[in-house]
Amino acid sequence: MAELGIEQQSDERVLTLRLTTGEKVAALHGDLTAPLSAVRHVEVVPDALAATKGLRAPGLALPGSRKIGTWRSKGHKMFVVARRGEPAVRVELEGQPYATLLVSSPDAPQVARRIVTARG
Repeated sequence: MAELGIEQQSDERVLTLRLTTGEKVAALHGDLTAPLSAVRHVEVVPDALAATKGLRAPGLALPGSRKIGTWRSKGHKMFVVARRGEPAVRVELEGQPYATLLVSSPDAPQVARRIVTARG
C-alpha cells in the first residue's frame, strides 16, 4: 500500500510517496518526493476513484476498483494511487512535476494532519 510521509533529506524536509513494487510496475513510476515548501494545500477526499480527473497516461485503471499512475488534463498532471471504498489525501503542489498527489489511505485524516503539521 502506498504511503505518504515526511522525511529529512540533506538540509530540507520532504514529502515522500513510497510505492510498493506492484504499484511501481502498474504506474510505470518510482517513488516520488517534493519539498514541503512546495505543498500548497492538503485535504481529505471521501472517494479517491471519483476524485481522479483526466486521462491516464501512463498507468493502470481497473474500472470501479483501482487507479494507479499519471492522470493528465489540460495544463494539469496528477499522480494517483486510488482504491475503491477508501478516502484519500489530496496534496496540491507548486513548481513540481506533478501538480497533485492523490493517495488512498484508510487513515487519510491522520496522514493529512501529519503533512499539515510538518509544513507548519
